[in-house]
Amino acid sequence: MPDATPEAMPATTTGARSAGTAGATSAGTAGATSSTPGTRPTLLLVGHGMVGQRFLEALVERGVTDSHHVVVLCEEPRPAYDRVHLTSYFEGKGADELSLTPGGFMDTHGIELRLGERAERIDREARTVTGGSGRVYAYDTLVLATGSYPFVPPVPGKDAEGCFVYRTIEDLEAIEAYAKGAGRGAVVGGGLLGLEAAGALKGLGLATRIVEFAPRLMPAQVDEGGGAALLRTIERMGLTVHTGAGTEAVVTDEDGRVSGMRLTDGSELPTDLVVFSAGVRPRDQLAREAGLKVGERGGISVDEECRTSDPAVFAIGECAQTVDGKVYGLVAPGYAMAEAAADAIAGFPGSFTGADMSTKLKLLGVDVASFGDAHGTAEGCLDVVYADSRSGTYKKLVMDPEGVLLGGVLVGDAEAYGMLRPLTGSVPPVAPEQLVLPAGAGGPVKLGPDALPDDAIICSCHNVTKGQICACGTLPEVKQCTKAGTGCGSCVKTILQLLPQTGDKGLCGCFSYTRAELYEIVKVKRITSYARLLDEHGREEARGGEGCEICKPTFASVLASLAPAIGADGYVLEGEQAALQDTNDHFLANMQRNGSYSIVPRIPGGEITPEKLIVIGEVARDFGLYTKITGGQRIDLFGARSDQLPAIWTRLVAAGFESGHAYGKALRTVKSCVGQTWCRYGVQDSVRMAIDLELRYRGLRAPHKLKSAVSGCARECAEAQSKDFGVIATASGWNLYVGGNGGMTPRHADLLAQDLTDAELIRLIDRFLMFYIRTADRLERTASWLERLEGGLDHLREVIVEDSLGICEELESLMAAHVAGYRDEWAETLQDPERLARFESFVNAPGTPDPTVRFVAERDQMKPDLAVLIPEGALTTR
Repeated sequence: MPDATPEAMPATTTGARSAGTAGATSAGTAGATSSTPGTRPTLLLVGHGMVGQRFLEALVERGVTDSHHVVVLCEEPRPAYDRVHLTSYFEGKGADELSLTPGGFMDTHGIELRLGERAERIDREARTVTGGSGRVYAYDTLVLATGSYPFVPPVPGKDAEGCFVYRTIEDLEAIEAYAKGAGRGAVVGGGLLGLEAAGALKGLGLATRIVEFAPRLMPAQVDEGGGAALLRTIERMGLTVHTGAGTEAVVTDEDGRVSGMRLTDGSELPTDLVVFSAGVRPRDQLAREAGLKVGERGGISVDEECRTSDPAVFAIGECAQTVDGKVYGLVAPGYAMAEAAADAIAGFPGSFTGADMSTKLKLLGVDVASFGDAHGTAEGCLDVVYADSRSGTYKKLVMDPEGVLLGGVLVGDAEAYGMLRPLTGSVPPVAPEQLVLPAGAGGPVKLGPDALPDDAIICSCHNVTKGQICACGTLPEVKQCTKAGTGCGSCVKTILQLLPQTGDKGLCGCFSYTRAELYEIVKVKRITSYARLLDEHGREEARGGEGCEICKPTFASVLASLAPAIGADGYVLEGEQAALQDTNDHFLANMQRNGSYSIVPRIPGGEITPEKLIVIGEVARDFGLYTKITGGQRIDLFGARSDQLPAIWTRLVAAGFESGHAYGKALRTVKSCVGQTWCRYGVQDSVRMAIDLELRYRGLRAPHKLKSAVSGCARECAEAQSKDFGVIATASGWNLYVGGNGGMTPRHADLLAQDLTDAELIRLIDRFLMFYIRTADRLERTASWLERLEGGLDHLREVIVEDSLGICEELESLMAAHVAGYRDEWAETLQDPERLARFESFVNAPGTPDPTVRFVAERDQMKPDLAVLIPEGALTTR
């Protein structure tokens, strides 16, 4: 690629191969000259990225679009989209889902958007901008939001085929296409975007290396300890990291394609693809050529109103150098500049003098956050540090001698970020070590919303305080009124902690209905599409959107439990349903801590033949799986890669096994003792009843997992009274207990009815389960549901025993539909090649094992490779 100034080429093409914007067309006519309609002055915006779109919204809020004719030149082929979450494109999010421009926004506010139109030249004297199409645009006020371009080190081979940058959707499309013919990838740069790029290459099936010139990863955000913790965690994922080394050259083969890299430490790395993510530079060339003042190290110089050396021209975002001499590369400062410029244009008071550089991200699945003076540059400051290499956790708080919190770094566990960042500049209400130590060692103390003053900034992207958030009623209202939560998204959890004061009992920000109310809506209106449910019954501001992580799996569960009764396909991976599932349901297996999966065949009542035991043993042996007998009388096989799951289940299904639903919010197991068949104390056949119940309720989706047990006598060997529903044999029949729970908050089950016949027992359990599924909240176990139920056990007995509401026939009908419509999910999956394709670790390299799933031997079996790499965690002060 020939050398060229950044402004002389598309934003996506800066020294490395990129898709660019070839083929995009302008909405205008070449050679035409824009004139101001009527007497309204023209405001011309050059650049339509995240900051550009926020600027347009700020203009609308201030009424500027009513007084001005607004024209936008966007050199990309699509309107503004979310670059912060760009990597989610590789997770299945389409360009439309990443869009930040609401449908009809431009037309509603009379804004003229010109896509594929690159600004080539500014004539300040004539007040015009010439576009790449040749069209000349007149302006009265010009706003430059040209952003930045990826820096590509001037090394030999940087233009070779197989070199890319990581900036636009077109870049990602090009990387994805090229990766189909590659096996190895390397990322130059270990900062925020570099780690995201590395995660993308890993997800595409490439053995990935990261090369960072600094001595640690993310040098701008985390300190040495945080960088070390991050390094260890990332290396455990199977990525190779080279720090303290620069790129000396990109090595190519005889066809000019990338074949390797040579580093400044003398080492050579084999690779088929290189992504440059070594930082960005402000795109100020257009301003330079127009004679506008720029900073010594780049960036268009602006004052507090974001006005350049020409009073008619403003600059905002990454292209601008602000009064504090900085060029900001985060979205929050860009948004603040957009608002300052909009204030100045509208004649309102407003200024930008600096910004909070705090950030919280999830990189390669690792939480990383920094806030305030994270590096401890203030004189006399003290550090409070907790590090635990076993869990990959590193926490550091920077305090001044008077106990004021100055900043901090959080790696691996950033749960406290939402509360700690707003407390920066004040003395925390508890000792700092209590904020970083784990449970059992003096912490952690979780600060609630009451610990924050009303003027604490909760959303740094939009400078929104706790007081402003608490004045709203729901999350959608917060987003609509203050825009908090619509930027990087790191503040949403804190916002939700503040909002319960409003009394909104809706399921989430998308729905004002509870889960129970949505269940009734789906049942009565026979709604089988999440999109329809959202459009017809979602909050007005959520309609037409994509929903959230709360309501999508909730609807999937409701639909699965109602499917047979409303004529829907109950298979959880069918059509739209597949996109709504959590990770476990998506793979019909339980994900374990190292990225592998467990297989749990159903063994009703714990009864199994020797032949089936042999099959399980052979499968475990042949696939090298860790084998364990659980407390629920099942056999768990651990350590399978996702691509191995179909082959394993093919053998298990052929032997007569079916899914044990250990991955779903569904019936897990019905435990039993041996009952009267073998035990001299048994008074009923507990094994037969346990098998009957498990086969009846298998696959029943519920708000939370369900566990059951049947004991053959009052000695209670199956521990039935600690289960969601438990059965104990009596000389006259069966006693039914409900609402029990083990685990962290054990609850003894309550006796609902006694001395029941087989038919009476099953009828009551049918009613109990369907009433629970109908009325419980999301992720609510039967124990907490029963305690919350108004009237408690007495009311439950009235409803399902005495039929006080007249719904028992309907409850029984719903259960009968479930029983009649049951299909084993794995048996269904194995019959469909398209469904099987989703289990490949890498879509572009079928059959390739995931290199990040690694094991070590222990007690003649294998376990995840999570070896301790540094001494155990310790608290230190500086």
